[in-house]
Amino acid sequence: MVPRREPAARQMRLAVELRRLREASGLTTIEAAALLGVNRVQISQIESGITGVSEQRLRRLASHYACTDDEFINALVAMATDRTRGWWEEYRGLLPTSFLDLSELDHHARFVRNVATLYVPGLLQTEDYARAVFSDRIPELTEDELELRVHHRMRRQQQIAVPYEGVIHEAALRIRVSDRATSRAQLIRILELSEGNHITVRVIPFDLDGFGLAASTMTYVSGPVPKLDTVVRDAPHGTVFIDSKAQLSAFRRLFRKVEAVSLEPERSRDFILRLAKEL
Repeated sequence: MVPRREPAARQMRLAVELRRLREASGLTTIEAAALLGVNRVQISQIESGITGVSEQRLRRLASHYACTDDEFINALVAMATDRTRGWWEEYRGLLPTSFLDLSELDHHARFVRNVATLYVPGLLQTEDYARAVFSDRIPELTEDELELRVHHRMRRQQQIAVPYEGVIHEAALRIRVSDRATSRAQLIRILELSEGNHITVRVIPFDLDGFGLAASTMTYVSGPVPKLDTVVRDAPHGTVFIDSKAQLSAFRRLFRKVEAVSLEPERSRDFILRLAKEL
């Protein structure tokens, strides 16, 4: 297969999972290559996402690695053979690849969960709110860069049709990233979206004792099988994709803890409506 110049996050995830399977089997790259009848370089390129892997070779590798999880293997095959060119491809070369990777992650998700403590989650933002958030980036974005990011964010929202749950702290609802009108419109927009059958919004109020989870902001995206779930977090140097088994387990527990202390959806709607009336 033709080497890739810049593997997408989904391609890298496949590569990582194949490396994990090999390491769990106790085989070296040399041993795996010998079993497949190729050279070591080809195994290394597959495990670094530089080249893809056919369904036949992937299934042979899984067999050599003694992986008996058929559902997981089938999910990996789907990743290896997927040739989807989604709407996000329109932005390739125009936006950082992390924007495209997020869109592709959304496309294949079975559900999405958000915890937000400082900003309204991107998938719930109005255009004006998103523009205000991107406008405060350092270094400053050009007008074209700014509008591309806003446009992409609005397109992402239109594509989400899977179950979505957002847990939002009162701080994120009260912080005015722009003016009162923008804040009010944003709150109303959350209320409108929460009326959808697939969208649930919960609020964590300030008036809550013992809340030490203010740093728990995350997006948890379900894969076709739990092993292929992904957590997305923002970091000073950019977007971080987390996929190790131990960390995924920790973030699942973290979400359940945050969700447990949040208001029920109906009470959350009343809470947001009350905030909107205050503006």
